[in-house]
Parts: sequence; C-alpha cells; structure tokens
Amino acid sequence: MPITARKLYRDTLNFFRHQLNTICLLVLLTALISIILNHLFMINGDDYSILSHTDISYNTGMGLQEIIQQMTSAQQKSLLKISLAASFAALISNVILLGSMLVLIPYASKGQHLSPLRAICIAIPTLPYLILLMFVCTVIVQLGMTAFIIPGIVFAIGLSLAPIIMSKEGTGVVQSIHISFRLAFANIRLIIPAIIFWLVTKLSLLMSLKLLFTLHPIIAMLIIAVLSNLVSVLLIIYLSRLYMLKK
Repeated sequence: MPITARKLYRDTLNFFRHQLNTICLLVLLTALISIILNHLFMINGDDYSILSHTDISYNTGMGLQEIIQQMTSAQQKSLLKISLAASFAALISNVILLGSMLVLIPYASKGQHLSPLRAICIAIPTLPYLILLMFVCTVIVQLGMTAFIIPGIVFAIGLSLAPIIMSKEGTGVVQSIHISFRLAFANIRLIIPAIIFWLVTKLSLLMSLKLLFTLHPIIAMLIIAVLSNLVSVLLIIYLSRLYMLKK
C-alpha cells in the first residue's frame, strides 16, 4: 500500500493524542529551558535597558533593516548580543526537544512508557552530535532564506530527515545530510506540505509577538516557546513516521 500524506497525518495525530501528557510536559520543560538559558546568557539587564530607550513609535511601517539603521551603535550592539543569546538558547532547547522526541517515539511505538525527564536523560549522549548537525542545518537554511525564500525552503526540505537519520543510523553530519537530501526529494510530495505548514506557523508566531506586548516579557516568551515547540513536535512525529514507513 502506498504511503499517503493523509495516512501520515492520521498517524501523527494518533500518536500525539496518545502521548499528549508526556509531550505537553516535554514541550513545557524545553520552553522553560529556553527561557532560563536566554536569561543566563544575558549576564545583566544593561542591554535590555539600552534597547528600552529606543524610540520605535515613528518606525511604524518600517522594515527591520530601516529600524536597525535608526539605532545608535550601542543599541545595535545590544540587539546583536540579545539576538545571539536568544538564538543559542533556542538551539539548545530545540535540540533537547528533538533528541527527546526521537527517543520517545520508538519507545512509545513499542508500547513502553517513558517520562520526559527519562527521555532527556537517554538522549543526552546524542545531543552534542545533534547540536552540531542542527547548527549546520540552521546556517544553511538561514543563508538560503537570506538569499531568497525559495532556496531556504528547498534546503529545509532536503535537510528535514537528517536528524532522524543520524539518530536511527548513527551516521555523521555529512553523511546524514547526504542521505537526507536523497530520501527527502524522493518523497518530496509527502514532505512539502509538512515543511510549508511548519514554516508558515513559525512565521505566524513571530508576527503575533506584537499581540503579546501587554503581557510580562517572560510570560510572552513562554507562550510563544510552548506553541512553537508543539508545532515542532508535530513535524518531528510526522517525519519520523515517514522514515519508519520508508525503512
């Protein structure tokens, strides 16, 4: 029987529903890790204080590049530090979520219960390799997005199976990427909808940040991180199921 997107959607939602409690705890835990790391990397609040004095009321309708050009040198440096800290914290938490889900999925598929903390502990040996792989993949996709949106989407599709291949087969970074491109484009009709959904949802969450300005910054960050992690979990389950069926 051929593999269809509908079958994969159904399998994904079925797995998500049966593991809802564990997934929600894992999503919340990794979101908290992201926030904690973000604040640990920002040693003091001076950078936030500098940015808080940025007058953006007259920048309505301006693009990000124009807004940055309006900032002083100190404000630009503070923005860079905050962005790097946020990016690194997000990378670490995303890898922990990814590694834990790649442990949870095969255990749950065999009917074995696994707590979020146990899943994280089992995933720890693979996390350094996943961090390196995800860093390389993120840089490649971001470069593609910067050059033009289409190359970024193409790279995202080609690299989508690399973490799963590394986790299942124990391959290195380069070999995982190579196999991922070959396998992903051989099943592109099944992967494109999931990747587009993931990218659009992530973009929508970023655009919705302005709606949360009335909340405390930490609460707003937690809400966005939890929702973002839930979307990532759905994608991980979908791609893992696809790889299992192809194998």
